[in-house]
Amino acid sequence: MSNLLRDFEVEAKNPSLEARRRWRSAVSVVKNPARRFRNIPDLDKRAENETKRHQIQEKLRVAFYVQKAALQFIGAAGRPEYKLTDEVKEAGFSVEPDELASMVRNHDTRGLANNGGVVALAKKVSVSDLNEGVKSSELPIREKIFGENRYAEKPPRSFLMFVWEALQDITLIILMVCAVVSIGVGVATEGFPKGMYDGTGILLSILLVVMVTAISDYKQSLQFIDLDREKKKIIVQVTRDGTRQEISIHDLVVGDVVHLSIGDQVPADGVFISGYNLEIDESSLSGESEPSHVNKQKPFLLAGTKVQNGSAKMLVTTVGMRTEWGKLMETLVDGGEDETPLQVKLNGVATIIGKIGLSFAVLTFLVLCVRFVLEKATAGSFTNWSSEDALTLLDYFAISVTIIVVAVPEGLPLAVTLSLAFAMKKLMSDRALVRHLAACETMGSATCICTDKTGTLTTNHMVVNKVYICDNVHERQESFQLKLPEEVQSILLQGIFQNTGSEVVKDKDGDTQILGSPTERAILEFGLLLGGDFGEQRKEHKILKIEPFNSDKKKMSVLIALPGGGARAFCKGASEIVLKMCENVVDSNGETVPLTEELIKNISDVIEGFASEALRTLCLVYKDLDEAPSGDLPDGGYTMVAVVGIKDPVRPGVREAVETCQAAGITVRMVTGDNISTAKAIAKECGIFTEGGLAIEGSQFRDLPPHEMRAIIPKIQVMARSLPLDKHTLVSNLRKIGEVVAVTGDGTNDAPALHEADIGLAMGIAGTEVAKENADVIIMDDNFKTIVKVARWGRAVYINIQKFVQFQLTVNVVALIINFVSACITGSAPLTAVQLLWVNMIMDTLGALALATEPPNEGLMKRPPIARTASFITKTMWRNIAGQSVYQLIVLGTLNFAGKSLLDLNGPDSTAVLNTVIFNSFVFCQVFNEVNSREIEKINVFTGMFNSWVFTGVMVVTVVFQVIIVEFLGAFASTVPLTWQHWLLSILIGSLSMIVAVILKCIPVESSRQHHDGYDLLPSGPSSSNSA
Repeated sequence: MSNLLRDFEVEAKNPSLEARRRWRSAVSVVKNPARRFRNIPDLDKRAENETKRHQIQEKLRVAFYVQKAALQFIGAAGRPEYKLTDEVKEAGFSVEPDELASMVRNHDTRGLANNGGVVALAKKVSVSDLNEGVKSSELPIREKIFGENRYAEKPPRSFLMFVWEALQDITLIILMVCAVVSIGVGVATEGFPKGMYDGTGILLSILLVVMVTAISDYKQSLQFIDLDREKKKIIVQVTRDGTRQEISIHDLVVGDVVHLSIGDQVPADGVFISGYNLEIDESSLSGESEPSHVNKQKPFLLAGTKVQNGSAKMLVTTVGMRTEWGKLMETLVDGGEDETPLQVKLNGVATIIGKIGLSFAVLTFLVLCVRFVLEKATAGSFTNWSSEDALTLLDYFAISVTIIVVAVPEGLPLAVTLSLAFAMKKLMSDRALVRHLAACETMGSATCICTDKTGTLTTNHMVVNKVYICDNVHERQESFQLKLPEEVQSILLQGIFQNTGSEVVKDKDGDTQILGSPTERAILEFGLLLGGDFGEQRKEHKILKIEPFNSDKKKMSVLIALPGGGARAFCKGASEIVLKMCENVVDSNGETVPLTEELIKNISDVIEGFASEALRTLCLVYKDLDEAPSGDLPDGGYTMVAVVGIKDPVRPGVREAVETCQAAGITVRMVTGDNISTAKAIAKECGIFTEGGLAIEGSQFRDLPPHEMRAIIPKIQVMARSLPLDKHTLVSNLRKIGEVVAVTGDGTNDAPALHEADIGLAMGIAGTEVAKENADVIIMDDNFKTIVKVARWGRAVYINIQKFVQFQLTVNVVALIINFVSACITGSAPLTAVQLLWVNMIMDTLGALALATEPPNEGLMKRPPIARTASFITKTMWRNIAGQSVYQLIVLGTLNFAGKSLLDLNGPDSTAVLNTVIFNSFVFCQVFNEVNSREIEKINVFTGMFNSWVFTGVMVVTVVFQVIIVEFLGAFASTVPLTWQHWLLSILIGSLSMIVAVILKCIPVESSRQHHDGYDLLPSGPSSSNSA
C-alpha cells in the first residue's frame, strides 16, 4: 500500500508547504469536507493571515526607525491632542488610554517628557508610589477604562453548529432526499401509515447518526478549548498593594509594576522604570533579529517581545487589543494546528478505500437495476411501469448510497484527532501540556531522552549543605555556626545579597519570602541564616552594574559603589571556572593571601569532594576597584571568599522511571551545566550512568572532530558543564544517526535545541516563556516521571488508532462484499439502508470512541519504540482483517443463501426473519470483533477492559440499541422480533469470532522477535512493503 500513499507523507515537525498542499490535493471521495477537515488548517487563509502579520510587522518597523526619529522634530502643534473624557476624569485618571497607547507604540520620548516622565505618568494613571503599585480594589475600574489584557478570540462553536456540520455529509443529504421521495411514493401506493415506514426509518437513522456524531465532535471541541486555555496561561510578577505577587497575564491592568527577567515575555505595552542591561528581542513583533537595548533614554517596551538579557521593572500603560501584539494575535486566531503524520496517512487510507467503496456501490446499483430490468423483460412487463417499480429502484439507489456511507471510512482521520484530544486531556491532568498535536504521536517513537538534571531528575528544593570558608569546611546541622571574622562576614553577606537576581520580600501576612530561582533561593536563605538583612544591605550600597547569570559564561557578576569611594565587584558561579579568575584567597585568619598552587589544589579537592557527594558547588569571590570600569566587569584578579555545596535531592520515583524507559528501548542521557563529578554521582543514583557508559564535559565534546563525535555519541550517558550549544549539537547529531530525540530545556538559550529536537519538552515551573514557546510539550511539574507518561500516552495513541483501523476495515470489507455478492446472485441486498446506517455508526463514531480512547497499559513500556519506517497497517493487522472477514463472509453468506433450510424457516415472514438474523449476527460479529481488536497480537483481550468505562459504555449501548431496533423498531428498520433461539444463534455466531481471533493469532506472519520480558515486539516492517 506504500506506493499508493506516497502523496500522504508529512514531517511530524515543521512540515513543508509543498507536502501539505500535495496531500490535500490527493484527497478525494470525501463525504463531508466540513467535518473531515475541521481541524486541518486552511493554507490559503493561513497565507492571508501571514500577509497581514507581515504588514503589521512592517508598520512597526517603520514606527521603530522612522516615526521614532521624526517625532523628535515634530513640535507640539504637530501632535494629536487627546481630550480627557468625563468618564476618565471621574475614574480618577489624568491621561487618555489612546494617548498612552500612541505614545508607547510610536516610541514618543517627547510625549513621555511632556507627561513628566515615568513617575509623573504613573501618577496620571493613579499610581502614587511605584514601590506600592496598584491597589487590588481598583482593578475593576482600571479594566473598565483601559480594557482587559485579553486578545480577540474566535468564539466557540455551539452544539447546533456541530449538528449542522454533521448534516453536510453528501451521502446523508442524498439519503434524506430518497427518504422524502420514498415517503411520498409509499403513502401514494401503500397508504398511510404503512407507506411512511421505510422513509421515516431512514430519516430517524440519519437523525441518530447526526446527533451521535455532533455530540462526539462537540465534546472533543470542548477538550481542545480547555487545552488552548491552558496554553495561554502565563504567570507574571507584579508589585501590588506594596507586595510582590504572581498573577495571570490576563489579570494585568494599566498601572501595574511588572518585574521582568531573562526569558520572560513582555506581557503588555509599558515604560521602563529601572533595571540593568535590559536587552529585548523584538523579532516576534517587528521581524528584526538584532536585540534592542532598553533604558531610561529608550524606555518603551512592547507586548509580545522577549527579554533576552538583563532585568527590569516596567509600568504597564496599554493592555489587550490596544497593543500591536493584540492586533498581531488576531491574525493567528484562524491559524489552526498543523496536521499530524497519522492524520495525513489515514486520510490517504480513507481515500483509497473510499474509491473502492464508491466503485462497489456503483456496481451494486447497476447489478440490482440490470437484474430488475431483466426480470421485468422476462415476465413480459417491460413496458408496464408502476409507482412500486419506482419505489424498488429508489430502494436500490438508497442501498447503494448507504454502501458509500459504510465504505468510505470518514472516521479514520477523525479518530486520530479524537484519540489525541483524549490523550492530551489525560496528560493535562497528569501535569503535561501538549502544545502541538504531532508531538503526542512522535513521543511514541522516541528512542532517546536528553534530560536536564536540576528540577527534572532532582526536586529543585535546594539548600546550602556545606560551605568552605577561611580554609575550613562547615556542614549544616540545624543552622551554620561559622564564627567568621567581622570583615569576612561582611564581605560574604555583601556578595550574597548584592550579587543576586532574586529578592527577599514580605508577603501579605508579613512572612519572609524569597523570590527567584532555586539556586538563588538557597544562597539567600544561607545569608539569612548567617544573620544578614537583605533590605539593609541593598540600602547601604548602590548597585552600579549587573551582569546576570549566563548559561554560556556560567557566572553572575555585580558592581557596587563603596561608601568611602571606589567600587567592589562580586562574582559567583561554577566553582572551577570562577576559581581560575582568582589571585587571592581569604585564609583561616581572615587575611587575604596569594592563591598558591598548593592552595588551588586544596580548594579543587574540596570542590571535587563536594561534587562527589552530589552537591552543586558555587564559588563566591570579590575584587576591590579604585573606580568603576566603563566596559565589562573584570575577568581576573579576584579574591576567593567561599565555596558553597548545595544539596538538591533526587526526586522520588526517578530511578524507577529511568528503568521504565530503558525497558522500553529509550536511552536516557543527562545534559547538565554542573560539575562532572556532581553529574556522575546524580546519574548513578538515577540509574542513568551505567557500566560501559561515557561521561564527558561539554568543552571536551565540542572540540571533537565530527567523525569522532559521531563515534562516541551512542555511548554518551552524561554530559557535564555543557553549554546550550552543546545540547543543540548533541541533539542534531543524534537525529542524524536515526534517533528520535526528546530533549528538555528551561532557559532562553535552550530554545534552539528544543526547536531542533523531534520533541521539545519545556519545564513549566523553571522554564522561561521563550523555552515554552519553542517547546512541543510543557512538563508542568518539571518531573521526569511526567515525561515517561507522555511517552506512554504517545505509544497508546498509535496502538489505539491501529486497533480502530483493524476493526473498521473488517466491517468495510464484510459490508461491501456481502451486499455486492448478494445483489449479484439474489437481486436484493440483505442489509437495508437503515441497518447499514446503524452499522456505520457502530464502526465509525462509536468504534472510535471505544477503541481510540483506551488508556495505556504497562505492556506498552515493555517493548521498543515504534520505528519511523514501521508499517502502520502491519502484516499482523492484515492477517486479522482477512481472517475475520473470511469467517464473517462464510457465516453470513451461508445464512443468506441457505439460511431458510438450515434454520427451518417457513411461512410468509421467513425472508424477513432470515434477513433479521443475518443483520443481528452481523452486528454481534462487530461487537465481539471490537473486543478482539483491543489486542492486535496478544490472545488475552480482556485485560483492563473494565478499566476503560468508555469502551464498556459503548459495548452496552450498542447491544441495548440492537435489541430495541430488532424487537421494537421493526416497521422502520425492516426487522421482525426474533425468538430466543435466534438471539442465541446470533450471539453464538458473533462470539465464535473470538475463537477465530485466537486461532489467527497463533499463525505467525512477522519474523519471530521477542523482548526479554516475554512481550512481543511492536511489528515494524520496511516502509516499502504493506506500509500505510
